Amino acid sequence: MDQIKSVSAAAPGRGGGAVLVAVSLILAGCASTASFAPPPLPTPQTFSGQPEAKGSVGAVGWRDFFQDPQLRGLIETALADNRDVRIAAARLDEARAALRIESAALYPSLDGVATSTRGRTPADLSITGRAQTGGEYRSVLSAGWEIDFWGRLRASRQAALQQYLATDEARHAVATSLIAQVAGRYLLEREYEERIALARRTVASREESLRILRRRYEVGAGSKLEMTQAQTLLAQARTAVEALDQDQAVNRHALAVLVGRPVEMASGPLQLSEVGPDLPLPAGLPSELLVNRPDVIAAEHRLRAANANIAAARAAFFPNITLTAAGGTASAQLDGLFKGGSQAWSFTPSLDLPIFDGGRRDANLDLSLARRDIAVADYERTVQGAFRDVADALVQRRQLAARIADARDMLAALQERARLADLRFANGRSTYLEVQDAQRDLFETEQALVQLRRGYLTSGVALYAALGGGAGDDASFPPPHQTLKEPAR
Repeated sequence: MDQIKSVSAAAPGRGGGAVLVAVSLILAGCASTASFAPPPLPTPQTFSGQPEAKGSVGAVGWRDFFQDPQLRGLIETALADNRDVRIAAARLDEARAALRIESAALYPSLDGVATSTRGRTPADLSITGRAQTGGEYRSVLSAGWEIDFWGRLRASRQAALQQYLATDEARHAVATSLIAQVAGRYLLEREYEERIALARRTVASREESLRILRRRYEVGAGSKLEMTQAQTLLAQARTAVEALDQDQAVNRHALAVLVGRPVEMASGPLQLSEVGPDLPLPAGLPSELLVNRPDVIAAEHRLRAANANIAAARAAFFPNITLTAAGGTASAQLDGLFKGGSQAWSFTPSLDLPIFDGGRRDANLDLSLARRDIAVADYERTVQGAFRDVADALVQRRQLAARIADARDMLAALQERARLADLRFANGRSTYLEVQDAQRDLFETEQALVQLRRGYLTSGVALYAALGGGAGDDASFPPPHQTLKEPAR
């Protein structure tokens, strides 16, 4: 604002000085726009607890990252049929059309116009003192062109281009999020399949235990308390199966919405361990988020668009130069429109010099500056959010791996405990309550271990998405082959 106002103050009676100042200001503004650089990263230089690695798993295409064929098919279908993806694609078409509109302003316009006019002049207005009726016929080809001397139109086109690129990256961000959601729901489906299989095996085992204890009670070799304890264990297992069936149905409904059509899952169960052995997923450096993560790239494009809008707002303070020319034929009679001597032409250069507009141009520049500040803060917030997403996924991945190892040790101990409790009860050295407690703890730990393993795989998906993975079809420079895996047993 102060720079613009200084232009008028810098001309002590000589227009040439003002013009030179104006030209230098515009050139400086264009140079600053061309040499634009995003703000420095408001994040640490490395991810905490992450060893240095060349490249990031975020550069790997999703077809290489996800190895399960059924999951690949679901992702492909989702990218084609999901409604959010369709909306994002339509918004990209919208941004492309806006860019074409701004680009068209840089070129001359050419119009062909044919007009016919008939009119009557009353006697008291006629030069001859008599009423007259006459007409005029014209056939004109006109052209108009605004000379973009100050770069306003080019700046507006640059802003539209950056908005288009930001919209394209937003579409990639939608695809990345969709891929992560589909993979997460698919892993949850695999978890339910495995937990239901465990629960049904438990139901079958407890039905057999109840049959034996009922028979012992009937022949007087056992107590009714032991039989009711076995009935309680069986009811708990059946309730668990019913709850898991309900949760699985809800998850499949959510997966169908993501995919965009009803989902037909392959016959299971497919163990989570069948996804494959564990491999490290390098996060790389925070600076790679600027290359791979689409929402960060989109925020940078929005910042560039805001800078271009400032340049356009500054250029609006200077005159607009427009050239308009028309050539054709004109005649008072239709049959004389194309006779010799009917040629007509006009050339109208115009200079629109802003003098007073009630502060509209000043307000427009202030608006552009404020939006640039918003874009800077939005860019920095997006980078910080991306860093946090990666850091959280890395912590979850490390902690879940440790918890899985502890849960496996606990499961082995509980399996031995259940075996010994069965032996003690069979030999009459303990009550069935001890067997009941051992089996209940064993069942809960089996279920919890499956949940932890699914959580670990989901954390790998979250890390991949947080690093910008899946934004494109395939990576242009894939690092050593990485894939979504479970920790080794």
